[in-house]
Amino acid sequence: MSQVNRLSSGGLIDRSKRIEFTFNGQRYTGFEGDTLASALLANGVDVVGRSFKYSRPRGIVAAGAEEPNAVLQLGGTEATQIPNVRATQQALYPNLVATSTNGWPNVNNDLMGILGKVGGKLMPPGFYYKTFMYPQSFWMTYEKYIRKAAGLGRSPTELDPDTYDCMNQHCDVLVVGAGPAGLAAALAAAHSGARVILADEQEAFGGSLLDTRESLDGKPAAEWVASVVAELASLPSVTLLPRATVNGYHDHNFLTIHQRLTDHLGERAPIGQVRQRMHRVRAARVVLATGAHERPLVYGNNDLPGNMLAGAIATYVRRYGVAPGKQLVLGVNNDHAYRAALDWVEAGLQVVAIADARPNPRGMLVEEARAKGIRILTGSAVIETRGTRRVTGARIAAIDVKGLKVSSPGEWLDCDLVGTSGGYSPVVHLASHLGGKPVWREDILGFVPGDAPQKRVCVGGINGVYGLGDALADGFEGGARAAAEAGFKFVEGTLPRTVPRTDEPTLALFQVPHDKSTARAPKQFVDLQNDVTAAAIELATREGFESVEHVKRYTALGFGTDQGKLGNINGLAIAARSRGISITDMGTTMFRPNYTPVTFGAVAGRNCGHLFDAVRFTALHAWHVKQKAEFEDVGQWKRPWYFPQRGEDLHSAVARECKAVRDSVGLLDASTLGKIDIQGPDAREFLNRVYTNAWTKLDVGKARYGLMCKEDGMVFDDGVTACLADNHFLMTTTTGGAARVLQWLELYHQTEWPELKVYFTSVTDHWATLTLSGPNSRKLLSHITDINLDKDAFPFMTWQEGKVAGVPARVFRISFTGELSYEVNIQANYAMGVLEAIVEAGKAYNLTPYGTETMHVLRAEKGFIIVGQDTDASMTPDDLNMGWCVGRTKPFPWIGSRGLTREDCVRDDRKQLVGLKPVDPNRVLPEGAQLVRDPKQPIPMDMVGHVTSSYMSPTLGRSFAMAVVKGGLKRMGEKVWAPLADGSAIEAEICSSVFVDPKGERQNV
Repeated sequence: MSQVNRLSSGGLIDRSKRIEFTFNGQRYTGFEGDTLASALLANGVDVVGRSFKYSRPRGIVAAGAEEPNAVLQLGGTEATQIPNVRATQQALYPNLVATSTNGWPNVNNDLMGILGKVGGKLMPPGFYYKTFMYPQSFWMTYEKYIRKAAGLGRSPTELDPDTYDCMNQHCDVLVVGAGPAGLAAALAAAHSGARVILADEQEAFGGSLLDTRESLDGKPAAEWVASVVAELASLPSVTLLPRATVNGYHDHNFLTIHQRLTDHLGERAPIGQVRQRMHRVRAARVVLATGAHERPLVYGNNDLPGNMLAGAIATYVRRYGVAPGKQLVLGVNNDHAYRAALDWVEAGLQVVAIADARPNPRGMLVEEARAKGIRILTGSAVIETRGTRRVTGARIAAIDVKGLKVSSPGEWLDCDLVGTSGGYSPVVHLASHLGGKPVWREDILGFVPGDAPQKRVCVGGINGVYGLGDALADGFEGGARAAAEAGFKFVEGTLPRTVPRTDEPTLALFQVPHDKSTARAPKQFVDLQNDVTAAAIELATREGFESVEHVKRYTALGFGTDQGKLGNINGLAIAARSRGISITDMGTTMFRPNYTPVTFGAVAGRNCGHLFDAVRFTALHAWHVKQKAEFEDVGQWKRPWYFPQRGEDLHSAVARECKAVRDSVGLLDASTLGKIDIQGPDAREFLNRVYTNAWTKLDVGKARYGLMCKEDGMVFDDGVTACLADNHFLMTTTTGGAARVLQWLELYHQTEWPELKVYFTSVTDHWATLTLSGPNSRKLLSHITDINLDKDAFPFMTWQEGKVAGVPARVFRISFTGELSYEVNIQANYAMGVLEAIVEAGKAYNLTPYGTETMHVLRAEKGFIIVGQDTDASMTPDDLNMGWCVGRTKPFPWIGSRGLTREDCVRDDRKQLVGLKPVDPNRVLPEGAQLVRDPKQPIPMDMVGHVTSSYMSPTLGRSFAMAVVKGGLKRMGEKVWAPLADGSAIEAEICSSVFVDPKGERQNV
């Protein structure tokens, strides 16, 4: 298709570089420098989507981030799909593939479009709340079709092939927006010597100067922009970020910037390049130069394709060389909108008429339009438009603004384009992200930023400063002030000369009246993206929704990716009029991050795959692989799960490994246990405060088991800590809890007890731990160590230093299996050699490597808990029958001691850890199974507990389990049942949680 709407000259595009692209399966052409929106308009594409609620045809309205309709799906392959892309912000690139997000069978012929004709009556505000409530079982079906009709786009189902990253940055002054005020602010801050970051969401810096009619120093404004950008780029203290949207303004002047680095180059980023980057910036001062959005007027059928913002029409003509129609009707209430008519005439096109709602406008642009012979109808407005898939005519009539009435029959004018301007709304979104409430200014008919905790300066359009010369001056002064507040010298500079322009005040017109009442008139859309009409807002206030936030949620005003950029002011003004209060009293809704959509790729950056969830390997991993171990993930570590021999499954392998440990000796790689080195003169006191038991008298060379609790008295972690010297301890933690325990220790040290002199260092990766367990472990180890392993010389819960296989080692006599055990700790780099020596010596004792599954069975037979499996953040030490591990008379309260005294923590019916023996010894209780006392009770049954650990024990020759049962410690010998999904139930007897060697004779041998 030829570019029927492309002007023969003009614009900032490169006409020598033709680009082909596809929209809804149709091939089109554009030029380098086009956006997808400008290229679609150039090719005469009217309908780009269907509306959210009524499936009405929608066309392009704006030229920037405020575009409500042209929100498209990009991507030619499944892996490169990107939803919610504004065509106005997407640069055209070769072979771009875009589709509309809704419309069936296609966007031009949508069967749902019938709703657009009757939807006003069938789908009023609150329609979903009132209709899709019953029956409840149908809700998932409702949701599926509501989402499908909403045109939300879709995420890719294949992996994204591109790379994303993030960057942490600091600066003295961050300038948001590179329009005239922003460029002037950046220039002033840079001249002061400050480190400056300048970010703008457009493809090029300049903002409104890229398509202005005005000149600077008698030259086109683009020349001044080019010189300023070149100067800023030459300064090493300045960072320029084009295509970078500042999406969030957070506490302590922390801002997030989403930069689209290569989105303008192709569907895939070039090899070796990043597609998008998230900048996380901390700035001493922020200059908000975000400008203002033009407001549309609200009138009948203002959503038809061909209804556009007046400023957008001027932008497409001057910047892109595109005329989105042939015959223009303009509806305005301010002087600045006249530039669209002047640009239109200069392009050789026809302005049918301008309807100015003001009674006698006489501004400079108005007089220029009159001089060109353009018909101006004062005291009038566009009342409604007509057409099917595009505007074919507009009705203009005289209006009474104060009375909200039409005061003449008016006339229908043939046209194919209607441009409107209802004034300008400062872009206060970022200024509101931390809760600062915008303030209404009657003189500009817009909200400006109010007081806020941020260290920021607002300049230009966001302050309601719209004149070019005034905006430049405001920007320069604001940039200089921000730099001075950041500690740099205040600079003065010379700004370019501008031609003063006299504009008359804007008329307050937030809804154009109609002959009929709002409810009966053709639909007057306030929020085009969410299909919110003026009638809907009036109805919401009549139904009692008086707060602006309630109106928003009931009608969907300002929802979605739009965030109220075009419709908010008109909507709340209509609500205020309907309630009979002022706009100031009505207030505005709260704006939240993100300002525009951000891809998940940019949010994640490179934190995906192994970089998101790192895989950790012990120093012995290669040996485990060689032994054909099956692995499981435990706290990012790859731990051997079991070591199957030929023909073995998990159960047979575990049975063999368990028997080997109980009968002779087994080898476990325990290197993954968390290890925290604790030193300092107050180390003992600190341990006393974080553990439930006492540590003051632990001698050097000894070790002790301890529990940690959270403030509420619930068990948080456990482990063994050894005293290496008077002021030096080595703490072990669970594998998965190492990081959180270290963080916990640091938190309490830094915030609660900073006076204690104690230091923590993670040494988990420094040491490899080889555990020998079983009755022959002493004999085996004696072959390769110089340590005296005699029972009396090396008793249980002590440690010694010596050499193992010629390597310096710490050997701990600790047991997690209930058997005679030694934990050999050596520097990780020597681990493989020591392992080979142990394996060689172990041949005489049938040394058997075992994995985590066997470890779980062995420890459960002894009644040893695993935090996170047998506990669930609701178990106290007493619940675990471990009151012996609580020092109730310690002089200083330990973490959780007060929590344990709460009434809830001493109830008799708390869940308590017990053992279970299934009546049928061959049936294994499912872990997590709920327990009841009456298996025949109708559903819902009274649950009395659940199974935490359950195994088949080769040692016991039967199944067994650990469970938590209400009042379980007083119910020994009683029966409980575990109902299963198939309707059956497993009967079990409550017993002690220690099943093997209850006196501990094996570990003390």
